[in-house]
Amino acid sequence: MAMRKIPPAAIAAIAVLGLVLTVTTAGLLSINQTVPSTGTITVQTTPSPSPSPSPSPSPSPPPTLSLGVYSNSNCTQNLTSIDWGTLSPGGYVTRIIYVKNTATAQITLTMTATNWNPESANGPITLTWDKEGATLTANQVATATFTLSVSSSISVITSFSVNIVITGTG
Repeated sequence: MAMRKIPPAAIAAIAVLGLVLTVTTAGLLSINQTVPSTGTITVQTTPSPSPSPSPSPSPSPPPTLSLGVYSNSNCTQNLTSIDWGTLSPGGYVTRIIYVKNTATAQITLTMTATNWNPESANGPITLTWDKEGATLTANQVATATFTLSVSSSISVITSFSVNIVITGTG
């Protein structure tokens, strides 16, 4: 039985398809870290890729994404919660944390605040950070500053909690 030679153009097409599938899969990956946080307010008067149509060599596995959130710059103390302390209406407080890309692939950072308790705290209390959209290369550490602000017109809420979800997407 004679072996049939595969044309170089077909081999190149299969290699390009494998590369495209790998890049597409990596773009769909993300990793989350959730940090619970609490505080009080003192008020003085108140996917995966689509299967290929024909057999092709298996693409390289997508990179694994992981990130760590730490309370110290050496990244040895995992950050498990943030206590915002006691704030006054119209006040704000900042906290510095450290986010480390502990994987081999580059990641882009995003942050969301979820599970506000009470739900009505979301609005009069706002949470921002200075690393939205920042990219971290493998093993890179970013110093992130969170700012929690309380509206001057807040009146009913005396304590709150919120989860901070930091996401790294590759």
